[in-house]
Amino acid sequence: MMIGVDTNVLVRYLTQDDPAQAPIATKALESLTVRRPGYLGVVTLVETSWVLRHTYGFDAQDVTSALSDLVNADEFVVENPAVVDRALKAASGGADFADAVIAETARQAGCEHTVTFDRRAAKAVDMRLLT
Repeated sequence: MMIGVDTNVLVRYLTQDDPAQAPIATKALESLTVRRPGYLGVVTLVETSWVLRHTYGFDAQDVTSALSDLVNADEFVVENPAVVDRALKAASGGADFADAVIAETARQAGCEHTVTFDRRAAKAVDMRLLT
């Protein structure tokens, strides 16, 4: 049986910032096994990325590294792993993880392209810029 993992648990685990909740999060995540894995949803990963960058000031590379470590651990099952893997690869190259998830999800759904007003996203993840 899987256990779903929420953003706030991942953030407590990764930042160890809350003396009350961090040990609880650590115990919960370290108790996961291959037979009883944690489930990481795409939305949870995107939200975790955003919180680490914008609330905790992590740089993009540190966020990408932390997320990669989580999704590659045998104790986690990842929703739509192909999307997450490609988005993490794009983020390693400088793309925003959330933008990469949006573009990759659309690509896998059969979309010809994804349109955006975000110039950076248009360059980084091959979205089509609307002007």
